[in-house]
Amino acid sequence: MKKISNIRLRRLAAAAGLAAVALTLPPAVSQATTGSVTLSAGSLAFVSAPPNVTFPSTALSGLNLSLTATQAIDVSDATGSGTGWNVTATSTTFTSGANTLPTTATTIAGAPTDACDTNSTCTAATNAIAYPYTLPAAASAPTATKLFDAAVATGLGNQTITPTWALAVPASTKAGTYTSTWTLTLASAP
Repeated sequence: MKKISNIRLRRLAAAAGLAAVALTLPPAVSQATTGSVTLSAGSLAFVSAPPNVTFPSTALSGLNLSLTATQAIDVSDATGSGTGWNVTATSTTFTSGANTLPTTATTIAGAPTDACDTNSTCTAATNAIAYPYTLPAAASAPTATKLFDAAVATGLGNQTITPTWALAVPASTKAGTYTSTWTLTLASAP
């Protein structure tokens, strides 16, 4: 199809005795609008109670042993405050009847891993705790110490921190089932 220019159309319309009509459309109109939402603060909590730590059953060998076990600690910071948080821990001494392990037996050698939970676009925690970490222990649990923290403006959303615990078993340890009561606490601020 051939293109016909506006000038040619006007000439054709004038020759045919028709008046050329120019159509003018009104300008587009825009109107500002807003969207809003109110988000209230949620809570800072363990998603579920931290699981028990069970070291593998091992036969004594006459040598010092080091046993390891991981613990997935699921933290939810839904406060929307960005104030950070920390996890502290304390424990009783590992005992089996009258037999005990040293109060310094339980440690974390390196920084725990930290990963966002499924369906959480978290802000990963920036942890300032120095490792190795030794879990405080005594016949009665001593004052708790920080084992992990989230600096200000980090640790938002749901995430799982996973320390790898090491249990030192001296060669002179007597056979038995040793238990210890651990207390982990989640608190606001690094």
